[in-house]
Amino acid sequence: MQYLLLICDDEQTLNQLSEPEQARRSQGWATLTQELMAANKMRSGERLRPASSATTLRVKDGQRLLSDGPFAETKEQLGGFYMVDAENLDEAVDWASKMPHLAGGGSVEIRPIWPM
Repeated sequence: MQYLLLICDDEQTLNQLSEPEQARRSQGWATLTQELMAANKMRSGERLRPASSATTLRVKDGQRLLSDGPFAETKEQLGGFYMVDAENLDEAVDWASKMPHLAGGGSVEIRPIWPM
């Protein structure tokens, strides 16, 4: 089964990390990506630009309404994702628990993919 691991963190906190902290975190992401690839579990993954670059679309009374920014006002923003193959939710949780941003208070939303 495929799972989408949605990486959520506070962008303001990330911007305040020192250069050594940023380098440590980047190395953590590189290590996780290499582990997923070596285990043939990674199907895709991308880093997203800041939430301030987002555009949200809604339709009301047949009219498209566009607004700048993310879809919701929250402390955490969606920063990227991994799509992984996992035998079950437990395995997906094991992979998600290796994400380096968790130590700083970030979160991961784990969503099973519903094939179309």
